[in-house]
Amino acid sequence: MKLRRILLVVLLLVGFYLLTQHLWPTGTVAALMQRYVPSMSDSRMEHVSGPLGAFDLNVANAQPAYDTEEQNNIAVYKRVTPSVVNITSTTIAIDFFYGAVPQQGQGSGFILDKQGHILTNNHVIGENYQRVEVQLADKHKYKAQVVTVDKAHDLALLQINAPNLQPVELADSRNLQVGQKVFAIGNPFGLSGTMTRGIISAIRSVRGPNGNAIDNAIQTDAAINPGNSGGPLMNSHGQVIGINTMIASNNGADQSAGIGFAIPINTARAVLDDFSKYGHVRRPSLAITPLEIGPDLADQIGLPADYGVLIQRVLPGGAAERAGLKGGTQRAALGNTPVMLGGDFIVAIDGEEITNVQDISSVMNSHKTGDVVTVTAFRGRRRMDVKVTLGEAGNDRQI
Repeated sequence: MKLRRILLVVLLLVGFYLLTQHLWPTGTVAALMQRYVPSMSDSRMEHVSGPLGAFDLNVANAQPAYDTEEQNNIAVYKRVTPSVVNITSTTIAIDFFYGAVPQQGQGSGFILDKQGHILTNNHVIGENYQRVEVQLADKHKYKAQVVTVDKAHDLALLQINAPNLQPVELADSRNLQVGQKVFAIGNPFGLSGTMTRGIISAIRSVRGPNGNAIDNAIQTDAAINPGNSGGPLMNSHGQVIGINTMIASNNGADQSAGIGFAIPINTARAVLDDFSKYGHVRRPSLAITPLEIGPDLADQIGLPADYGVLIQRVLPGGAAERAGLKGGTQRAALGNTPVMLGGDFIVAIDGEEITNVQDISSVMNSHKTGDVVTVTAFRGRRRMDVKVTLGEAGNDRQI
């Protein structure tokens, strides 16, 4: 009895060895299962022969069902792609040998309404554009009128005359969360209708392609390449939360390195609101010439706080002067740069800490011309709160 058990164990081990080492790798067992147990497989064997030989191909019986995530990706693409356009801007460049030479640049944009208004980046159309053309998803092309531009926010509003336009749906870009899934649709390298996806990897303030400040820019790892500029960045529901604007690249390489930035759509909505009401953007301003202060400089000057913005000059008739804030009276130099010291030292606005000029710009972007803010500043060692009615910015150097 004991010997019989031993022999049974040996036979089982030998059988397992033959099955795994000789029959399974050659496909013998799989073929037998396919032949005699077809219900256990969703594929079939197809025999193909020709001049190069014969092949036995394992072919799926049917397209597998899309999972939930894939279904959402497909739905977003189908819904939004008709609203994304390809923009071609023609400019005239002067060549030393050939004189005036037309040059073309490409980017993306998206349809805002059925009247044909399209939002894109200002740098997509360029400074000296001669002609701007829009191609819709159905390949129809239309000459576009440049309604207005806002260089400070790198935005441009175009308009075309076309039927049956499908506008995008705009979301609220406040309270976005790092880790939130996003989609980008545009025309990278001229490849129209390209969708990529990723997450929001950070919310930070950066400098745009033309040196303009982008407050609360949406940083994403969704692939953004040349040609994506001006296209929409969307949440998982296909609602636009930003305008893709630029990429961060290594060694000047003009391609995605996994870090792209988008202008928040709320910034664009504020700009559009000004466009519609006044015909131009009324950027709110304190009307001061600022000087950023850090710990080292604060210690040298003897200021009462380590961080803030020193008012070098209040512009005549501007918001700060009308509120009684003071500029500097003492001439000095930081390296080769002349500065004015002794002015009021701003450390907060509406209770929000101000550590640099970018902080003030961020506050301005959340207000409109005519709003009243409370500026907390030091005059000497005396801390004071001053009510300031914001004026309209007159140039790009003032805040």
